Amino acid sequence: MDAEKQKEDSRLKKLKEEKLNKRTLGKPLRIIFGRTTFVMVSILLQLIVLFVTFQWLSENVFYVYWVFTLFSAVVVIYILNKRQNPSYQMAWIIPVLVFPVFGALFYLFLETQPGVRRIARRVRTTVAETAPYLEQDEGVMERLWKISRGNGHLAWYMKKYAGYPIYDHTYAEYFPLGDDLFPRLLEELEKAERYIFLEFFIVERGEMWNAVLEILKEKAAKGVEVRVMYDGTCSLTLLPYGYPKQLQQMGIQCKMFSPVRPVLSSYQNNRDHRKIVVIDGHTAFAGGVNLADEYINRRVRFGHWKDTGIMLKGDAVQGFLMMFLQMWNVTEKRPEDYGRYQMSPDFRLPEELPADGYVLPYGDSPLDEETVGKHVYMDILNEARYYVHIMTPYLILDSDMMTALTFAAKRGIETMIIMPHIPDKIYAFVLAKSYYKELLMAGVRIFEYTPGFVHAKVFTSDNTKAVVGSINLDYRSLHLHFECAAYLFLNQAVDQAERDFQETLKQCQEVTLEDCKRYPFYEKLAGQVLRLFAPLM
Repeated sequence: MDAEKQKEDSRLKKLKEEKLNKRTLGKPLRIIFGRTTFVMVSILLQLIVLFVTFQWLSENVFYVYWVFTLFSAVVVIYILNKRQNPSYQMAWIIPVLVFPVFGALFYLFLETQPGVRRIARRVRTTVAETAPYLEQDEGVMERLWKISRGNGHLAWYMKKYAGYPIYDHTYAEYFPLGDDLFPRLLEELEKAERYIFLEFFIVERGEMWNAVLEILKEKAAKGVEVRVMYDGTCSLTLLPYGYPKQLQQMGIQCKMFSPVRPVLSSYQNNRDHRKIVVIDGHTAFAGGVNLADEYINRRVRFGHWKDTGIMLKGDAVQGFLMMFLQMWNVTEKRPEDYGRYQMSPDFRLPEELPADGYVLPYGDSPLDEETVGKHVYMDILNEARYYVHIMTPYLILDSDMMTALTFAAKRGIETMIIMPHIPDKIYAFVLAKSYYKELLMAGVRIFEYTPGFVHAKVFTSDNTKAVVGSINLDYRSLHLHFECAAYLFLNQAVDQAERDFQETLKQCQEVTLEDCKRYPFYEKLAGQVLRLFAPLM
């Protein structure tokens, strides 16, 4: 009997290895011969055709060259007068001047994309539709003004210009790792009775997503409304292009935000980088954790994956609920009954859950003129009295953020940044290091997380305030992506986030000016060159 069992176990093990080998070999082949390669090659060919056409015109039609040269000057003047970040302006001015024909027409081509304008109109429409459900409770503001004028001013700005109110009567729980968030997420999903909404940048099949999907299928079969939305870049290497249809067959509404198509267009630059879960209007999750196995350390890619998240219960969940519905309805033609998804008036927080302090959930859109995520970070730096502690995976800074960080340190504020020691993107890490010397000389302290990769996006300050969300300290998050976060004031989660920072610090090595001097010459040069293109990276 034992011999038969061993034989069967050996057979199953062999089948499992064969299946794994097929999957390992199959993925590169699918990428090489699949839709991803077709998309990339198509876009590259369009770029080549544009470049060759413009160069031929400039070289063979004499007057065209001078017309385009004059046109390039007009484009440069337009860029300089456009209301946008100066670093982003410079990143476009350089190619326009270096390639006066191609650069100018390429910029104009991207600026006049109908797809971007169409999405921007729809975003404005859905934001206007949800505005009645994001009214500010004046009683909450009155209490906040009495406690802190500085936070009152920030909340006033956020409501007037970003559209998001601040709430009390909300329990917030901070998770120092995706490993900690995952079981709580499953637990809360199991409790869903009315609906489950999920919006993520990355969804990848594996232990994490499979466990979530099993609950979603079960809930959908019981009549719970389930909606899933993920960013279109997942279809390049992580999920089949037709994956939404597979989920729809399970009773789950699903869509990709901004599917990647084989067409040269600037709309593909604005990705949905948010991570949001909303359950029955009373529970929400947000942070840096995507639905893939590396985020819960079931798969090792860059050492230990350090990530963070937050769970809200209570009034502030309304902010994330409307945030999700705004994005979902960008591509919907049928009107949405937003009111039916609000938290039930019968919901009561359990007495053991402290609903202390204030919580302000907020989103940031690249299609308006407010860099909300950047303004919140800078407000924390400018208002700090004792310290600002930061965890971020990327450090690609414009002049405003560099000034805010260095000025905070120069005026005696303990300004500390935890970065990865094992990066996921070498070019981004080389670029980040190009800022180290200037930051260190101003008094900013920089640490690298030696066990692996930091994906957390957390600010804490003065034991009173914190931000937990999806917003990195780089151009893409601060200017180009759809993002979200929760601002916390006098909430217990602030203490939890700061304790996590201190515990993480114990696993870090500090970067010194001597370390910067020892960086290889080619690495320093690469960092300086990459700065020219940082706003486009």
